[in-house]
Amino acid sequence: MTSTEQTYHPDGRVELTDPEAVATSRYGNAELAPTRLAERRWTTYNYAALWMGMAHNIPSYLLASGLVTLGMNWLQAFLTITLGNLIVLVPLLLNSHAGTKYGIPFPVFARAFYGVRGANFPALLRAFVACGWFGIQTWIGGQAIHVIVGELAGAGWRDATAIAGHPWTLWLSFAVFWALQMWLIWRGIEGLRRFENWAAPLVTVAFLALMIAILVKAGGPGPILSQPSTLGWDADFWKIFAPSLMGMIAFWATLSLNMPDFTRFGQGQRQQVLGQIIGLPTTMSFIALVSIVTTSGTVVVYGSAIWDPVELTRRFENPLVVTIGLVMAILATMSCNVAANVVSPSYDFANALPRWLNFRTAGLLTGVIGVLIQPWRLISDPDIYIFAWLSFYGGLLASVAGVLIAGYWFVDRTNLFLADLYLVNGRYWYSAGWNWRAVVATLVGSVLAVGGAYGGPFPTEGLIPFLQPLYDYSWVVGLLAGFLGYVGLTVAFPHRTDKAVHAAPTF
Repeated sequence: MTSTEQTYHPDGRVELTDPEAVATSRYGNAELAPTRLAERRWTTYNYAALWMGMAHNIPSYLLASGLVTLGMNWLQAFLTITLGNLIVLVPLLLNSHAGTKYGIPFPVFARAFYGVRGANFPALLRAFVACGWFGIQTWIGGQAIHVIVGELAGAGWRDATAIAGHPWTLWLSFAVFWALQMWLIWRGIEGLRRFENWAAPLVTVAFLALMIAILVKAGGPGPILSQPSTLGWDADFWKIFAPSLMGMIAFWATLSLNMPDFTRFGQGQRQQVLGQIIGLPTTMSFIALVSIVTTSGTVVVYGSAIWDPVELTRRFENPLVVTIGLVMAILATMSCNVAANVVSPSYDFANALPRWLNFRTAGLLTGVIGVLIQPWRLISDPDIYIFAWLSFYGGLLASVAGVLIAGYWFVDRTNLFLADLYLVNGRYWYSAGWNWRAVVATLVGSVLAVGGAYGGPFPTEGLIPFLQPLYDYSWVVGLLAGFLGYVGLTVAFPHRTDKAVHAAPTF
């Protein structure tokens, strides 16, 4: 006979008194089970290094350089990105709390509000977005490998026969980089932690070196910082500022949901909070400043903004400099990609099929889907990258974040019952494993946030024309609608009593 009781420790962390209580559940496996206290070893440095590794990457660089390309000057782009990351830090820390307190990953956390089965809805939504990001980062890493080999092998490699619009050697580089990342994820979460610890500082040095090289070519920072904004500070700027800000927030909207995947290993709330405050806003502001100065410098040096650092690195004449720079780009991309875009969907897909998929096999599935999404199309244009891709999925995931924050902090007051997260007929079973209130709140929030999507692949007047004005504020709309919708429906239609279970639990 196993016990479903939980132990409360003096520092506020909670664990199952008997870990065997959920061992035979059809909705659990070794990766989804609550982390034992002895296994929660991540320190402040581990979280700061994790964010350094995730934020110091080429897509982060492309955020800032893309804003410069769209007409902002260095100050406007820097303020937009810094403000966006300070805003997204709030839901990120709110959702991180449950991971540290209970030792559970995001999809298990979501079961408390969506239901044991219903959690697959937000988990898979988050997972497929991560697959898209994995593909984008892998394509960028493949480009870097292609350029490095091209510097050594010559024109025969660079100008190889094209297949589907790209040299076959680029497709080969893409495949090699994909395989490297699959090898890293196969090593497990501890292998990833060790990789982040040493890769993050190297990547920081590489981006600084690129900026310094451009500053030397441009004759110092004066010519760069004196460049005017083509938008000014009037209506033209504010028209592009709102959707750009939503894109900056949406960049980490994925992590604002699934950060419990990492904070479940934290030594305590203080360590994860301090590590993330040190790691996210400071690191993103740093990479933004480096990107802005570097991209603005390319206007001075080359006459036009080069927003892709891989393309910029190719412009240098010294093959050794090019090779070192691109090796660092590969490390940066791998560091971010595996942590931000493989860990989460690995848990999410395993949550959907816990008896068939574990952390490693689900990671492989993520890699396959990331290729099928055709990432080379998503980053072909800054308008599509920032406004279509980032703003659209940011609005969708914001409504999920709203439900989680409302449920955890305002409905359940941070009190969860661990065993019931894995039980049939337990507190979180709701109706056939689904809580319709959370699903409705998410759907309504998503429609309000992205129903008016316009521009790029969307109709000029918006998918739903009367909702078009809301799309410029998609993340805020989604977050508030999901939050208010869940609280309102839960109050109007109470879904459980104070008892731990409605009926005898079964596994």
